Amino acid sequence: MIPFALSPALAPGKAAPYVIAAYIVFLAIVLIYVAIMARRLTRTERDLSELGREVDQRAVEAEHREEEPVG
Repeated sequence: MIPFALSPALAPGKAAPYVIAAYIVFLAIVLIYVAIMARRLTRTERDLSELGREVDQRAVEAEHREEEPVG
């Protein structure tokens, strides 16, 4: 245990700022990732709803074409 107590890399007072900085950087990266994913999800949902409306519109147009008398 004595070699660990004398090791300067494990000194609690000097390592704390680096640990705090590492956690802040990690948290920032996670928050940026979540924001990007939320933005992509919103865009995908919007595109999906537009596609659904387009499919519904084409289905209605197809029904009208089938109902029109030929000739």
